[in-house]
Amino acid sequence: MAKAPLVQKYRFVTGRFASFTVFTAAILALLLASSSFAQAHRHYTAPHFSAIVIDAQSGQVLTEHDADQATYPASLTKMMTLYLVFEALEQGRITLDDSFTVSAHAARQAPSKIDLEPGERVAVRDLILGLITKSANDAAVTVAENLAGSEPAFADLMTQKAHALGMTNTVFRNASGLPNPAQHTTARDVAKLALALWRDFPKEYAFFATQEFTYNNNTYETHNHLMEEFAGMDGIKTGYIRAAGFNLAASAVRNGRRLIGVIMGGNSAVGRDRQMAQLLEASFAGNTMSEDALRAAAYDDTFGNPDNATPAMAGLNPVSRAEAATPGQSDPRRNPLRPAANPAWSIQVGAFANFAAAQGAGVTALSRLPASQDKTALVLPPAHSDKQPVYRARVVGFTEAEAMKACRILHHAMTGKQKLCAVIPPQPASQAAYQLQLQLSPAAGSPATPVSQPAATDNPPADAPGNSEDD
Repeated sequence: MAKAPLVQKYRFVTGRFASFTVFTAAILALLLASSSFAQAHRHYTAPHFSAIVIDAQSGQVLTEHDADQATYPASLTKMMTLYLVFEALEQGRITLDDSFTVSAHAARQAPSKIDLEPGERVAVRDLILGLITKSANDAAVTVAENLAGSEPAFADLMTQKAHALGMTNTVFRNASGLPNPAQHTTARDVAKLALALWRDFPKEYAFFATQEFTYNNNTYETHNHLMEEFAGMDGIKTGYIRAAGFNLAASAVRNGRRLIGVIMGGNSAVGRDRQMAQLLEASFAGNTMSEDALRAAAYDDTFGNPDNATPAMAGLNPVSRAEAATPGQSDPRRNPLRPAANPAWSIQVGAFANFAAAQGAGVTALSRLPASQDKTALVLPPAHSDKQPVYRARVVGFTEAEAMKACRILHHAMTGKQKLCAVIPPQPASQAAYQLQLQLSPAAGSPATPVSQPAATDNPPADAPGNSEDD
């Protein structure tokens, strides 16, 4: 007679011995899981700072700091998700107007998300825009499941493509970048991916310049605020989870030359943006930055104080590339604005290459504010530290609370690049501009030239601290 399987021989064991056996098995499983987790974390148990800048045309590495250090990609993962979507578009397997079905698994994803519902049908175009602007995790999983049948199968395709692109130190385990101990990459590999996106999909790459996206009557703004603040920047992606820190892949072009920069493990969104701005600025100028200088850039107060801005920070203004509607007269003496009773706190609404554009931005912002009788638009003249003259647009005459409220109002009232606004505490430059205004036209005052200021730090979502995307 055949022997019964071993599992049947012991299935009726009861009592203390059975309890001990189950308990022992549970402990062993926990130890094995802990060992695997520790193994996966052996290279990056805490956020580790790394950076690289490459020349897109030549592929030359211009500067690097620990660029091969393993780390978590966070939502930079979505760059590969988008690569596979763009590839499917170019191969004719899908179109932008095709609709993908949202699964319950996709809808359950942690924020950031665009609140897709199970069974909902979403156009590929909207999923792409949701990935790029809101960094939507539900959109990422929807794309993965519809292209590959399941998210794990799609992640395998992501890893295969990564290795085909020369990203030899990258492994993907999901399509979103939400925490997974086995998912890792390096700054160098992310730079290779950014380069491949620009090189292989010149048409689709333009999606990365999208600044806002409306879906189901909700408008989502890009997390990549540096794209508004650094002249020449046109993409690509931010990322954050607690274990990774603040990541950023960025691309900027000046005088026909494109650079790609990657920073991993920044200590804050605004600090990371400061570092990227100085890193790219130095690289465009043919200079390199030491790691100590790059780390110090994250704490550089001039980023939040345009009156003392270094040349690298001069471009870090919310609407630095905007050309606002200009009034009929561009001469400040011919088109005076009423002086403020007291400059006090101010708001900064733009930085421009010419006075007229700055003046127009200030006038437009002022016209959108209720109870603005005691407020004045100023144009601050270019600072000595400006590599190129920059006219900065401010509205002055606020208390701190009023300035914060004014920025909230402008954020909702304005569109595009005009939506950005920064609160600025009392500063000597505002006082000087105000006095100059009085001297130019004692009766009515003339505008000086406003500057714009970097947007306030954008923190990870409070509803899922440490694990949510994005900054």
